[in-house]
Amino acid sequence: HVQLVESGGGSVQAGGSLRLSCAASGYTYSSNCMGWFRQAPGKEREGVAAIYTGGGSTYYADSVKGRFTISQDNAKNTVYLQMNSLKPEDTAMYYCAAVPVLTRRSCYLRPSSDFRYWGQGTQVTVS
Repeated sequence: HVQLVESGGGSVQAGGSLRLSCAASGYTYSSNCMGWFRQAPGKEREGVAAIYTGGGSTYYADSVKGRFTISQDNAKNTVYLQMNSLKPEDTAMYYCAAVPVLTRRSCYLRPSSDFRYWGQGTQVTVS
């Protein structure tokens, strides 16, 4: 039973920082594409960042480049999203997602429909 559990959301003032965590369990973790998505009320879900867990390659949406950093801790089966210089437009529910992949080339900011496993989400509010 695959499970992704997000944590670390909260409320912060503009310019502040938060670190989201996604703890994965229930499947072989070493070769997956892990992604962070967000969805604001009335808007479509958008990809924010992705990481190829087999080698650490990372990918970012233009809207967060230079402000957000995705990383992994293989020993803890956990992926992180460090969010700095937060803006009100970053306010959304943030979701962690995963899809098994065989190669680095298969991991990028894929559409949400490509991801097989999802967490329950964690709210980020920037005021």
